[in-house]
Amino acid sequence: MGSFLYFIVDGLLGLLVVAIIISAVLSWLVAFDVINLRNPMVYNVARFLDAVTRPILQPVQKVIPAIGGVDISPIIVLLVIQGVRLYLLPLAFGPIISVLH
Repeated sequence: MGSFLYFIVDGLLGLLVVAIIISAVLSWLVAFDVINLRNPMVYNVARFLDAVTRPILQPVQKVIPAIGGVDISPIIVLLVIQGVRLYLLPLAFGPIISVLH
């Protein structure tokens, strides 16, 4: 059971990493006018990704403003998420997994 919970939390964090990367790339494509938000599918994808990533990125954006017009908050959030996945999840779920086995 503990391994399953670890798998679910790690998978959700992995999906969040993918969502942040896709959101950043999509924002660059929109900014450089490669794709257009007037396309309903692109608009819906951008809106969904914004709804998923904004609650995580916004606190970091308040602390670290854009540097020279470049928002580095996705990089910082990705580093924190990867740290959580590599170091905190095994520490948190290690005792749970050992007790339930």
